[in-house]
Amino acid sequence: MKIAIVKLSALGDIIHAMAVLQFIKKCDQEIEVDWFVEESFKELLEFHPDIHNVHEVKLKNAKNKKSLRLLLNELIRVRKLGRYDLVIDLQGLLKSAVISRLIPSIITLGFDKSSLRERIAAVFYNKTLKYGYNKNVIERNFELIKFALEFTFKNEEILYKLPFLFPSKKYLIEGLSSIKKNIILIPGASHSSKRYPVEKFSELTNLLYANYIIIWGNEKERVIAEEIKARSGNVKILEKISLDNLISVIGQIDLVIGPDTGPTHIAWALNVPSITLFGPTPGYRNTYITNINKIIESDSKVNPRKINKNDDSIKNIKISDISKLAQELLG
Repeated sequence: MKIAIVKLSALGDIIHAMAVLQFIKKCDQEIEVDWFVEESFKELLEFHPDIHNVHEVKLKNAKNKKSLRLLLNELIRVRKLGRYDLVIDLQGLLKSAVISRLIPSIITLGFDKSSLRERIAAVFYNKTLKYGYNKNVIERNFELIKFALEFTFKNEEILYKLPFLFPSKKYLIEGLSSIKKNIILIPGASHSSKRYPVEKFSELTNLLYANYIIIWGNEKERVIAEEIKARSGNVKILEKISLDNLISVIGQIDLVIGPDTGPTHIAWALNVPSITLFGPTPGYRNTYITNINKIIESDSKVNPRKINKNDDSIKNIKISDISKLAQELLG
């Protein structure tokens, strides 16, 4: 059986979807899985042993350049990739639904309109599943896969998953400690309301005896990292690294602390202890709690269908709560 999974973006969402791969293979080793993804996230997938082919979709460039020609060329290219028995849209957006329908297949599967944020996407599927949009995203992915392939494994098995991100090589971290526990702090996020305040991150570094490393992905995040270092002096700032190297780095760390963003979710994928801080996004929905992967939420009432980017309640999360939980996770 040959299937295609469509999950184009973003980093954390792709990670949450990739958890299904080992369970697909566990149920049927003969299933051949291809994955369609935005080109900027290809290296997240290309070394995964359970993926046969990774196909880049370049819709981002087409959108940015407002080029209809680029978009049409991309869709023509997708149609030439061969026929699948089944295409599963784990994204559930209009753009992913269009791509899914254009991939030649017997069945194009996704959630029904009541289970989607962009309800029109359901028009492009010829088979659908109803499963509440407000429910946990990782469980939603599993339910769609189970429905598509008629598998019967229990969602509780997610707790016993194997690490499922695979870097091409080990990245040697300058400044990794062999004496102290190594903690990565993630100050960046897709928008400001998801970021934990600089002054509180700085204060946190003085509460825990540990070796602190900050990672960053763009110039704005680098500036934030420098501000934390200037306030505390007790941190190291890692140089800018690739996504492939980031996976390797997080795999060598004792604890990751950060907001609801892709790098924090990498820790969950690698079975590395983590604390995810939630303000304007729903913690019950956007991650999967385990014995070593914990969350701390603000007191905001969050609507998963419409995130309030003016909700800065993450700043109200107490430093003492993070410190206490970190000590528990570090033993």
